[in-house]
Amino acid sequence: MRTKSRRSRMTAVGITAALGLGLLTGCAGSTGPGRPDREITVWSQENLPDRIAATQKIIDGFEKKTGIEVHLVGVDEGQMPQLIMSAAASGSLPDVIGAAPMGQVWQMYTNGLLNTAIPKQIIDELGPRTFNANALALTSDGRTSLGVPSDAWLQLLVYRKDEFAQKHLAPPDTYARALAAGKALTTKGAYGISAATDPSDVFTSQSFESLALANNCQLVDGHHDVTLDSPQCRTAFSTYDRLARDDGAPGTQTVDSTRATYFAGQSSMVIWSSFLLDELAGLRKDALPSCPQCKKDSRYLSDNSGVVTALKGPDAATAAQFGEITSWVTTKTAETAASREFIEYMMGAGYESWFGMSPEGKIPVRHGTAAQPERYLDAWRHSDIGVDTKKPFDEVYPAGLLNQLAAGVSNMRRWGITQGEGALVGAMNGELPVPKAIGAMTSGQMSASEAAHEAQGDVAALKTSLQ
Repeated sequence: MRTKSRRSRMTAVGITAALGLGLLTGCAGSTGPGRPDREITVWSQENLPDRIAATQKIIDGFEKKTGIEVHLVGVDEGQMPQLIMSAAASGSLPDVIGAAPMGQVWQMYTNGLLNTAIPKQIIDELGPRTFNANALALTSDGRTSLGVPSDAWLQLLVYRKDEFAQKHLAPPDTYARALAAGKALTTKGAYGISAATDPSDVFTSQSFESLALANNCQLVDGHHDVTLDSPQCRTAFSTYDRLARDDGAPGTQTVDSTRATYFAGQSSMVIWSSFLLDELAGLRKDALPSCPQCKKDSRYLSDNSGVVTALKGPDAATAAQFGEITSWVTTKTAETAASREFIEYMMGAGYESWFGMSPEGKIPVRHGTAAQPERYLDAWRHSDIGVDTKKPFDEVYPAGLLNQLAAGVSNMRRWGITQGEGALVGAMNGELPVPKAIGAMTSGQMSASEAAHEAQGDVAALKTSLQ
């Protein structure tokens, strides 16, 4: 979610890159902790100019306080895998990487490129109970902390409350309710939902996974066998097909077109990330709502939109939430003391400024301190959102929604992560087997069951190639 279009993307890494990364452990020029010279290099995937400037301001305060020199480098998340490969091969890994998504963290961990002792020390020092327990679990391998979880974004199902009320429809928090609403609200020139179908974009995978997890469709089972052809997953593929093809706009739907259709008032639901919220409120000029009512009232859509965070399918016992947790990680060659001080600062004195860069997409997963258990969540609620116009988050949206977002981190589930298949997750974001199956299905080239079978075979082959 750090691209100019602010998509809910995770790092893309192809199978060639993934396999190449596995060869790097033995060819890195340096394998131990860096020399303690009180100078560190930090790569940040919050690389947009305004966020680099905001991060540098935090770093200036850290350097003044500690005397540690920090070299900040903004890195595009799509280029990260190749840059890590090159740096590991030449023995020039950075000390710290910020805003690293889970799949990417797992890839580095699987290939021996992380120092996992430092994150544990930091979490123990700050207090494990000050962190969201689910965030800690999703960024750990058993008792091994892969990084220090920092913040999260959530995938949301946003819907038009006014149009739902006119049709006497319940909020679309289950498969059945979403399907009923999609059918009822699809008319000539209007669509029930905007859902991604682009076969070349990980955003499609994220959109589908959010719906799939709701039906307990899992990537792998307890034996690590791929299970995308399970009954739960076949139901998920079928439901996504009905929504995206029968009740969605024709043609390939992208991260930008799904948002544009909802903003124009041409669809009644959209699957998007929490980064949508400032744009929805008319606080960003290059992505303004354009519905007929929005011309007179820029807040019309935000005032008349409801949000579903956790969705439930017929085969699931409980609702589930998809999202991403980004972390601070230290590499195997990091200068240990300085890196530890830096991350502790970013999770303490600099934390409010860090998540304050984009609060709608940087939900703090450290809630507070031992003395002030809700300090950071309270600060997050009052943080300014928006780009061209800024307003306090809790002035734009009701407390109930902000509570939903904060609670959503605890409901977050992810394919493969807790089963130890993070490297597979990262590789899938490069090869895109699920978006390819979704694209073929929603364009009528194959049935839902065929799409599930196709995804099953492609992911299984990818998994085998990583072994």
